[in-house]
Amino acid sequence: MTRHPRHPVVLSIGGSDSAGLAGIQADLKTFAALDIHGLTAVTAVTAQNSRVVVASRVVSPTLLLSQLEALHADFRIAAVKIGMLGNAAIARAVAEWLERVGARNVVLDPVLVASSGRALLNVAGLRMLRERLLPLATIVTPNVPEAAALLGRPAGTIGDLREAAVALRRLGARAVLLKGGHAHGRADVIRDWYADTRGEREFVHARLPYAARGTGCTLSSAIAAGLARGKPLRTALAEAEAYLQRCYCRARPVGRGTARALGHADD
Repeated sequence: MTRHPRHPVVLSIGGSDSAGLAGIQADLKTFAALDIHGLTAVTAVTAQNSRVVVASRVVSPTLLLSQLEALHADFRIAAVKIGMLGNAAIARAVAEWLERVGARNVVLDPVLVASSGRALLNVAGLRMLRERLLPLATIVTPNVPEAAALLGRPAGTIGDLREAAVALRRLGARAVLLKGGHAHGRADVIRDWYADTRGEREFVHARLPYAARGTGCTLSSAIAAGLARGKPLRTALAEAEAYLQRCYCRARPVGRGTARALGHADD
């Protein structure tokens, strides 16, 4: 009987997007495009469309842990991507599980606010994320508003990016990618700032003339996919940035919202 090599397995812990544009749905699309087997542990169910989040309901910590334990008992999980958590109890449960199983290659995308402006993590949850999950992360990938919330101060200009990324590392994350799409500066480019123990790097991209949903989810899950394949973090990050740009260029209108859906077919 022919034995087939195992596919790398990545676990996405996050919220479900009923519109299929972000959250665990975007993660699974990314994993499929990058030839990764994706697992999901759902932290929250949302009712949303391409324009607005209408409602959301966070699952119980017990149900979340049941999902995590079932997956851990059966799969060799090579990386973990964490997105929407919803509240402090869920954040604590995830941190305790990561510590107990010795999870590796943890990519933390601190989802705090929906694109529509709806808050997705309360104050106590933010504190738990900062104190318990940041130190467990291989890399944390906030955007500018999320970095400002984690640091408790503004981080809104291009000049702030480097300082904010370094400050986030001091909070315990081993590496930080601060996404600059919300930063004030040149309208034609987007700058992301990366910092780790080896130094810093800037990623610069042209700003396309339209918005897309699920960009942060896609980028962080692509990083996790690279780490699951055994690639060094900087290599996984550079390849994930390139993958996101390809998805952006393929983005297409869906629904009645103005933001497009990313095109998750890899070359």
